[in-house]
Amino acid sequence: MRIAAVLHDRCRSRKCNKECVKFCPMVRTGSECVTFNEKGKPVISEALCQGCGICVNKCQFGAIKIIGLADELKGEMVHQYGENAFRLYRLPVPKKGVITGILGPNGIGKTTAIRMLSGTEVPNLGRFDDPPSKEEVLGRFAGTELHDHLERVYSGGVRVAVKPQYVDKLPQSVSGVVRDLLGKVQERMSVEEAAEVFDLGEVLDRELTKLSGGELQRLAIAATVMRDADVYFFDEPTSYLDIYQRVKMARTIKGLAADKQVVVIEHDLAVLDYLADNVSVVYGSEGAYGVFTLARQVRTAINVYLDGYLPEENIRFRDRPIEFVSSPPRADWNTPDLIEFDSVEKDLGGFRLSIGKGAVKIGESVGVVGPNATGKTTFVKMLAGVIKPDKGSLDAAVKVSYKPQYISADAEGTVRDLLFAKAYDTVNSGFFEGEVLEPLGVKHLMDKDAGTLSGGELQRVAIAMCLAADADMYLFDEPSAYLDSNQRMSAARTIRRMMEKRGRSGLIVDHDIYFLDMVSDSMMVFGGEPGHHGTGEGPLDMRDGMNRFLGAVDITFRRDADTNRPRINKPDSRLDREQKERGEYYYS
Repeated sequence: MRIAAVLHDRCRSRKCNKECVKFCPMVRTGSECVTFNEKGKPVISEALCQGCGICVNKCQFGAIKIIGLADELKGEMVHQYGENAFRLYRLPVPKKGVITGILGPNGIGKTTAIRMLSGTEVPNLGRFDDPPSKEEVLGRFAGTELHDHLERVYSGGVRVAVKPQYVDKLPQSVSGVVRDLLGKVQERMSVEEAAEVFDLGEVLDRELTKLSGGELQRLAIAATVMRDADVYFFDEPTSYLDIYQRVKMARTIKGLAADKQVVVIEHDLAVLDYLADNVSVVYGSEGAYGVFTLARQVRTAINVYLDGYLPEENIRFRDRPIEFVSSPPRADWNTPDLIEFDSVEKDLGGFRLSIGKGAVKIGESVGVVGPNATGKTTFVKMLAGVIKPDKGSLDAAVKVSYKPQYISADAEGTVRDLLFAKAYDTVNSGFFEGEVLEPLGVKHLMDKDAGTLSGGELQRVAIAMCLAADADMYLFDEPSAYLDSNQRMSAARTIRRMMEKRGRSGLIVDHDIYFLDMVSDSMMVFGGEPGHHGTGEGPLDMRDGMNRFLGAVDITFRRDADTNRPRINKPDSRLDREQKERGEYYYS
């Protein structure tokens, strides 16, 4: 079975020579295999297409995908958005008393699946020009668990609560203060109880427009959990949250699953492993198609995802597996210090930061961990020279390249313009294209207007811009934000590889344990009272740093026997108790 997809956001038909038509062998024989619609975008006839791939290779914007799929999927299409548009195959099924995880890249139908399972959108079964009725949809899935679920949803027999993906858009759709919003959904707990559970006490009387990303996320989760529903859907609940809040959120959601159905989309693999019971892996091609696999036990599903191969279906969806080291990186460095700091203090009026003595060595990659609002970004800004310390010594003579925490898309021009303006010779080299642009997926974004980039696209471009600069030290503030799990692993490998090949130092602030495990040689640990005062110590060797950090969070990690990836131990399990007794929270 062959499908053709045209990515309209990439297509620049006014800037090309219509290569997709000129070089198509079927068009040359007189067939209308490729035509153009009223918007000037190509339309490819899947019935006539021979799958030669010439149009794919000739399109300079990477806007065409011709994909061969297994014939078994022919009768399993759930939804298609239009001609040569994205199509979805199969759907997961929520189960009572079980947390069902959904794992896969962005742009392959995970959020679409939630909309259909919650009844917000009705599957069209591929009939985008003649959508079926709900009765026809139920007839299509007769005799399956999915039929029983959708029947209850369509009849109103199931109460559904959905935590949306983009919580930063909440202020645009809901106005008022936090207390008023939570007051409308007081079903399973009161406003005061929710404020205590989700740390919202200080913002109850604050306007939604004044909330940070983390506060909006906790508010959205609270509003969902407070509802008395039968099925709960959580779309990316860890975005904007620090590791403390992620673990607390996971424990709260796990408490729902005793007698409810819970479905979670999550890109933080450590949290998903801790949270979910079963996981449906989704594979496909961004903007073209997505296929849900049968649910697997969570450990098996994540290992299959990292390996990139589905043995039952004999399908490889990643060129090479994602690998983790089996032992902590070396702690002893023989290189000289690149930058030193000692007793650094900064008072921001209401928040005070104190950093002890430390140094980053040449070629060392330092991971930075700790709760939100404890000064991690403030410290990075001091290293970058954006703000000055009030006290203490900080060697500011080092040349740095800085990727800030919050990135905006208000720049003019294309991605190519931005990168060339940053470092033309570096960006235009084959080395940079192969080591940075290709693995980060920026190569296909080069001709997109910077102002139209999504959050994930903007993040990848920002990482590439940071790496393009000639510097002694590279500073990354939350580089995994907005990225799916595939992109996070690729970004971690890219940053690590560039530091090693260039012999440069890096300092990376992030909350994803997998990301930090892949990219870090040592750790800086921040603590204190969030929003009031923060403390920072290190860099410490990886073992000591992670033990101090995870000891404060009160969770322990072990290594998976097959993949060496970090896994959170179940609370009060034998391993959890034994590792805590030894003080080994990370490397057992």
